[in-house]
Amino acid sequence: MSRPAVRALLLLAALLAVGGCTPRGMRSQTEASPTTAPGPPAATATPRPAAQAAPTPTPAHPTTAPTLTAIPTATAFPLEAGWWDDAVCYEVFVRSFFDSNGDGVGDLNGLIAKLDYINDGDPATAGDLGATCIWLMPVMESPSYHGYDVVDHYRVDQEYGTNDDFKRLIAEAHRRGIRVIVDLVLNHVSVEHPWFQAALRDPASPYRDWFIWSATDPGYRGPWGQPVWHRSPLRDEYYYGIFWSGMPDLNYRHPAVSEEAHKISAFWLREMGADGFRLDAIKHLIENGRVQENTPETHAWLRDYRDELEEIRPDAFTIGEIFGATPITLKPYYPDQLDSYFLFSLGEQIIAAARSGTALSLVIAAQQAERTLPYQRYAPFLTNHDQERVMSMLGGDRQAMRVAATALLTLPGLPFIYYGEEIGMRGTKPDENLRTPMQWSAELPGAGFTTGQPWRAPQADAAEVNVAAQENDPASLLNLYRRLIRLHTREPALSRGSFTALKSSLPAVGAWLRQHEDSRLLVVFNFGREPAPGTTLTFDPAGVAPGVYQLQPLLSDGAPVALRVADDGRATLPPLAPQQGAIFRLQP
Repeated sequence: MSRPAVRALLLLAALLAVGGCTPRGMRSQTEASPTTAPGPPAATATPRPAAQAAPTPTPAHPTTAPTLTAIPTATAFPLEAGWWDDAVCYEVFVRSFFDSNGDGVGDLNGLIAKLDYINDGDPATAGDLGATCIWLMPVMESPSYHGYDVVDHYRVDQEYGTNDDFKRLIAEAHRRGIRVIVDLVLNHVSVEHPWFQAALRDPASPYRDWFIWSATDPGYRGPWGQPVWHRSPLRDEYYYGIFWSGMPDLNYRHPAVSEEAHKISAFWLREMGADGFRLDAIKHLIENGRVQENTPETHAWLRDYRDELEEIRPDAFTIGEIFGATPITLKPYYPDQLDSYFLFSLGEQIIAAARSGTALSLVIAAQQAERTLPYQRYAPFLTNHDQERVMSMLGGDRQAMRVAATALLTLPGLPFIYYGEEIGMRGTKPDENLRTPMQWSAELPGAGFTTGQPWRAPQADAAEVNVAAQENDPASLLNLYRRLIRLHTREPALSRGSFTALKSSLPAVGAWLRQHEDSRLLVVFNFGREPAPGTTLTFDPAGVAPGVYQLQPLLSDGAPVALRVADDGRATLPPLAPQQGAIFRLQP
């Protein structure tokens, strides 16, 4: 049954009752002052002193609509065939990637200039990463450096360029076989957004109901203990913003807000040419009083939103951020909502294995993901822009980084790589230090990112850790990532094959078999800091018949080695060096 048909049946079955972000550094208010307010015409609003403000028609406690009846369990829709089947995505913070005009801030033209680094479009070359997808952190007009508090959803941030620059980026990316996913922030807007300013200043504004108000402070706090009700600067009332006072939440119980979200999505898909969205903070979309995440209303809204995208552009790809997600917390977001979701817990287990030197918890986590979540509808990664960089978490251990990278790119799902991860960039909190400029060369102060003064200083090791230093070193981390990405995008067994975890006789050694049609790839790891001689693997669950097989290494130029699978399904591996990951083609 087709995906729309499945959704239609689910919607008929749903009975309705009647009735990523954190606060970050801000630019000055004058740097990004919008001139128009998209959406319904705004009522004329003249700011008045608080003493002259008319009484605000807000309830003593915020009104909530009746909750939705849970829909019946249904079979998850399979993703239709598309570019995502064998993709590897590369997360880019435009501000920090490459500066084309010397003002110290990265921009879209700078990203265009560096597209060949990501993928030059020529499968015969090996000097690019080979990634086939880019996720852009927010590029819409915003008063902050990070962009997660939008003031104009229809305009590219002026520091990054223009809408025409974005369209040119899309054209150049598509010419190289790169798809572009845009970060779409629907949960909240900037306190400076014209919608909120109109609602704040004029209780009769049509935008008033686009936000959530209370005449008194309801008194409860947010999921991580943060204040969520913020006092109005103009009158004795409160508005709701789960992340902080500078990001008021939108009220998706009001139909006009959903209509505007659909309009924004259509604009970026149809007029701007984006290939899909990474949807920020989706578990917080619709609150139900003190229940501020993962509500039935949120699931229903996402279901309707996905149906709307089917009408706008059926090939649009959507991936959701549910911070800290595990297979268990993700399960309610299937079967019929977004296409995919980030699986935070799997990356955490990869890093834990690389740090501890033991493999079992990672293997169990990978099995749990495969057994719990729909096939190929989740996205593993090591770390992203909200987390300390993986190289910092690994204490600078480059061998641990190599084995972690190999694990990431041989697991099922759509892998994401944070810019700079491929060269071992470091970064620890505060957030600005997780998003420092890409280190292209040893030339300081800009590390090849800019000819001017960078908006944020590169990491202290930029003179040693940079693209130029690793470019021509076959043993570098950068060139390992290049080989791994190419294997993932070109080997169907890695990109969309089945996954079978294999039992290992040593706690430091993990292994799994990836199979697609007649292709079998054996992936083995020694996470330990000592050699692993004579590890025994059990092949019984993988359907590998007893016999002698050839192991052809795919990450190195070594000669094939023989592997004998005994009648009881066991086989002894050749010795594994410390902190080594290997990929073998398993051939009779």
